[in-house]
Amino acid sequence: MSRVGKKPILIPDSVKVEFLEDNKLKVSGPLGVFFLPIFSFLSFDKINNEIILTLKNKISPSKLESSKFGLFRSLLNNAILGVNTGFTKEIELEGIGYRVQLNGNNLHFSLGYSHPVIFNCPQGISFEVESQTRFKVKGIDKELVGRVSSQIKLLRKKDAYKAKGLHFSGEPKKKKPGKSVKK
Repeated sequence: MSRVGKKPILIPDSVKVEFLEDNKLKVSGPLGVFFLPIFSFLSFDKINNEIILTLKNKISPSKLESSKFGLFRSLLNNAILGVNTGFTKEIELEGIGYRVQLNGNNLHFSLGYSHPVIFNCPQGISFEVESQTRFKVKGIDKELVGRVSSQIKLLRKKDAYKAKGLHFSGEPKKKKPGKSVKK
């Protein structure tokens, strides 16, 4: 069995977890509501402000059940953290003339192409532009925030020689050495 799945999940006072009839969990908090489908082989015990997951078949769980046990615990914990505090990814633009602007809900990029690049805001995501070269992607779904951030990074891949392009804040910047001339 998974060690991660055995850990109890703490529920903050501002978050409410409800078990719905159609095999779903409803996690609601100050930032929004998140629905999570439940696996049929899991059972839940809600004691005070903690949720403890257990497998229904404790004697001989299958390999699939054991692996999904830890996965579901992580997904539920991320849902609780998401509706309470939210998730954020910070992206920086590096390069001469690279800029970002927020128009409505969409991001308008100037990335060295002959045309501006427009990135439409998907549902459940919000953008916050701090400066012309730095912005944040925010949301309650950790997977969606990560996916949108990686899609934005693909708009202009990082150059290996000059380190120009889009990259996450705090990500190490590696430059490839250029050709050396023999004398």
